[in-house]
Amino acid sequence: MQVGVAAGHQATTAAGIEILAEGGTAADAGVAACLASCVAETVMTGLLGGGHGIYFDAASGRTRNLDCFVAVPGLGAEPREPELIHLEVPFGAELVHYAVGPASCAVPGLPAGLVALWREHGRLPWPRLVEPALRLAESGVEVPPAHAACLAMLAAVMTMNEGAAIYAPGGTLLAAGDRLVQPGLVAALGALGGDPQSAYRGSLAEALLVLCEERGGLVSRTDLEAYEVRWSDPVEVPYLRGWLLTRAGLSGIPETVPRLPRLAGVGPTERVLALVDLLEAPAVGGGDTTNVTVVDADGNACVLTTSLGLGSGDFLPGFDLHLNSMLGEADLVRGRLEPGRRMESMMAPTLAFDADGLSLASGAAGGTRLRTALLGVVAGILDEGLSAPEAVARPRFHPAPEVVNTEPGVDEDALEELEARGRTVRRWPARHHYFGGVSVVSRSGTAGDPRRNGAASTLR
Repeated sequence: MQVGVAAGHQATTAAGIEILAEGGTAADAGVAACLASCVAETVMTGLLGGGHGIYFDAASGRTRNLDCFVAVPGLGAEPREPELIHLEVPFGAELVHYAVGPASCAVPGLPAGLVALWREHGRLPWPRLVEPALRLAESGVEVPPAHAACLAMLAAVMTMNEGAAIYAPGGTLLAAGDRLVQPGLVAALGALGGDPQSAYRGSLAEALLVLCEERGGLVSRTDLEAYEVRWSDPVEVPYLRGWLLTRAGLSGIPETVPRLPRLAGVGPTERVLALVDLLEAPAVGGGDTTNVTVVDADGNACVLTTSLGLGSGDFLPGFDLHLNSMLGEADLVRGRLEPGRRMESMMAPTLAFDADGLSLASGAAGGTRLRTALLGVVAGILDEGLSAPEAVARPRFHPAPEVVNTEPGVDEDALEELEARGRTVRRWPARHHYFGGVSVVSRSGTAGDPRRNGAASTLR
């Protein structure tokens, strides 16, 4: 296994590498990189969101899943229907329905998850892990092209309320190459560095409670104080001559892997046709999510997938922290929302093992396209023998019930055959973050997803 970091932004990757170079564990580097992503990738994620992780401890040989996803608010309060702001957001060729506003904010889980990961598997002091993100907040960070495109798509939400001064300073939306300046994050990260519990019992918690009280949010003090992360055993799924460790839930990974066809030696046309029916999934959902993957020199591995949803459009005054919008994410609202209950998620941080040990660590962003993107990369590396950069960069397709969406470069003979069978094929004009964002560290290399301007680096 290579020792390295793969993530959704060069600055995120650099934060993880910095901590690895100082002797930090994969947990330390994962925490530092994730905090950096909450500065550099705020179009995709943020500290007041939630996530799922997986951690392999090489010394003990034990792997555990970390659930720090958001919880339904309302503990100790009278039930009430949230007043949401409904809007349609263009996503490629489609309009996707979202519901935002302060009442769409669920109980954040990410801060608690990062602290729990550090306490269980970290080595360096907590304040040291916050330092790379704090420096980014102080200096600002350049907006890469893919993030600028996503911001343009989500501008109606990102520039609501306090967000206008952040993402459209002077009335002009930030573009690729511009500097994203979020001065409030300096105070937010300073508070978190000094008090790891500040998001639940300190200054960040107080600011969130005040905002919810003033604007009709549902998160209460009881919700924050009751929140706890959950560690659990992963789901083990046989694959090829080894096995994958992942999580169940909406991802569908454990159910799909046993049905994956063998792809080694299969031509491009047969490969596409073999996977289309297997991977068909709904087309809705934006997938404003990011991922960090780390393997350290001791062979420990950490994968963290995090998200705000779309974001509620509300930012904590003085802290520039965007509230999540998970209660307005139609893909995640399954059944009755009971206070204290974890919301569902499609996230699927995944590790692969064989007789020689850990062979791959990977995770993906992409909402309903997450499974397609992740399994395409995993199969490409483990079955087809591609390098990690080749597998991540390969043109993708996503079969939805009404249409098969494809990037340029997907085998045209396969697409024509699908059309001959009566399927509608939508050929996208360029590579797009619609098709997910995968980050991977493996024996065949490391890779961040170019669709999200991702980056990867190894420790020399």
